[in-house]
Amino acid sequence: MLLPMSTAHPARRRDGAATREAILAAAVVEFTEHGYAGAGVRQIAERAGVTAMMINRYFGSKEGLFAQAVDRAFAPPTVVGDERTGLAGAIAHTLAERTASGAERLDPFLLLLRSAPDPEAADIVRQGVETHVGARLAGLLDGSDADLRAQLALALVAGTWLLRSVVGTTPLVTADDGRLAALLADMLEPVIHEAGGTSVPGTGLDGTDG
Repeated sequence: MLLPMSTAHPARRRDGAATREAILAAAVVEFTEHGYAGAGVRQIAERAGVTAMMINRYFGSKEGLFAQAVDRAFAPPTVVGDERTGLAGAIAHTLAERTASGAERLDPFLLLLRSAPDPEAADIVRQGVETHVGARLAGLLDGSDADLRAQLALALVAGTWLLRSVVGTTPLVTADDGRLAALLADMLEPVIHEAGGTSVPGTGLDGTDG
């Protein structure tokens, strides 16, 4: 007996959504582990339990899949939350905790590190950073140059993560998390709260042209 159309169609949509989700989840893992160049469509398909043709069907190409994976990786809050109050301190404490020994790794930063050097992936990674975490942070900042200040704050975040979690420089690895968070907060405060316009001694740089 034929099933009513109202029953059959939702089942197919659910199967399609589940397949797409499985592919996307597998892609995030593969791109994080191996970078854009090192992650293969066949490996992603195997991890997702589908064929390579299914990836092309749902995402069009490896580049299209990577763009969706970057969106997936950077969309959820990791270090930058959604609260304006105590923003510098919140970022600093979260960063110190998430880069401590034994902490859950920050996969979006790994994806960025391993994929950004590839010319085909660099623009997608840049858009992901700017669209998600950059825009989220800039939206929490008052005053002028919010986008620039947000990117400066993210540069401090990314640099701290790189040296503490990947390179493993001794002073950062052995630092007390509370002390590290306090120092990071002090560095972030002028950027978060726009303490700009100060000249840099000996350089003539005062934030103005000429």
